Amino acid sequence: MFEQEFKKFLQEQKRTATGGRLEQLNKDLTGEKKMIGEVLWPVLQSFEGLTLEYELISTSGVRIYIDAFYEPLGLAFESEGYIAHAEKISRDRFSFEKVRVRTLAAYGYFYVPFSWDELDKKPEACRRSVYELLGRFSSSANVEITIYEREVIRYALYLNRPLRLGDVCNCLQLSPPASRRVLRKLMEKKLVRPVNQEKERYHTYIVEKDAFKCLR
Repeated sequence: MFEQEFKKFLQEQKRTATGGRLEQLNKDLTGEKKMIGEVLWPVLQSFEGLTLEYELISTSGVRIYIDAFYEPLGLAFESEGYIAHAEKISRDRFSFEKVRVRTLAAYGYFYVPFSWDELDKKPEACRRSVYELLGRFSSSANVEITIYEREVIRYALYLNRPLRLGDVCNCLQLSPPASRRVLRKLMEKKLVRPVNQEKERYHTYIVEKDAFKCLR
């Protein structure tokens, strides 16, 4: 059953992908399939909320891709082979891997890597770790939000990058002062935070992981 469902899932992912993400989806996905088949599919029981080769833009403008991203809770799952990620890794690749982790942290996402050996020899332990994460983060956020606030959170998910005031204006079709009030309310509810909190005026914002729970 998994083989058939994964094939349909992959076809749908490719149908909606473009550019670099489509190139990633057309590569060998043995590691991703192994991780999903051994861990994510048995735990989640569906592909709902999962995105293969999820694309992010780092602060330096470089595009990075996450093997499998669970959008409802902001969990970035990676399947890492020893040879590609450790034994034969170059210095440049080693530095790039650190950029990936920092980028995920900047977006407020959780990096959840599995080695091939873990997936192959200890899948039960891998599944337990995912169950623990779901138990920790999947309870509904006890925060009431307005329609405007909900749409801003949805739009932030769509943009897949830090949010700007102009983005909120475009999303809500409101003036800058009105849009700024929506952002201020989201900050008061701890659903959004400024990228640089040391400055007196904020220009970009990151949606906190708890905000996504309000959409469920």
